[in-house]
Amino acid sequence: MAEILDSLDPQDAKRVLAAGTRLTLPQGWSPIGEGTPADKAYLILEGEVSVRRHGEEVARLGAGNVVGESAIVNHTLRSASVVSLTPLKVVHFTSEQLERLADDVPAFGEALRSAAAERIEG
Repeated sequence: MAEILDSLDPQDAKRVLAAGTRLTLPQGWSPIGEGTPADKAYLILEGEVSVRRHGEEVARLGAGNVVGESAIVNHTLRSASVVSLTPLKVVHFTSEQLERLADDVPAFGEALRSAAAERIEG
C-alpha cells in the first residue's frame, strides 16, 4: 500500500500533519480494538504495527500508513485490532478531525477512501 501522503502536494501534506496531535506510543500498545467505535485514527510516522482480526495477523503496516480510517470512512465498528510491534511515532486524529480533513483536502479524502476500500477488499 502506498504511503497516504504520497498523493498529496507538499502544502496539503503539511495541513494533514498539522491537523492532528503527534504522539509516541510504546511497543505492545493496542491503540485500536476490534469491535470498538470508530473514534480515532493514526498516521504512522515511524514504527510498525500488526493488524489483527480475531487474533490472527492480517497485515503489517508502517510509516506512511493510516490505521483506523476504514471504520470512520465506512461508519462501522472496528473490523480489526492494531498492536504496535515497535515504539511508534504517530499523528492522532479524532474521527471529527479526519472527516473534516477529508472534506477540506480532497486528495487526502480520496486517499483515505481508497485505503479503506483496499482494506475491505483485501
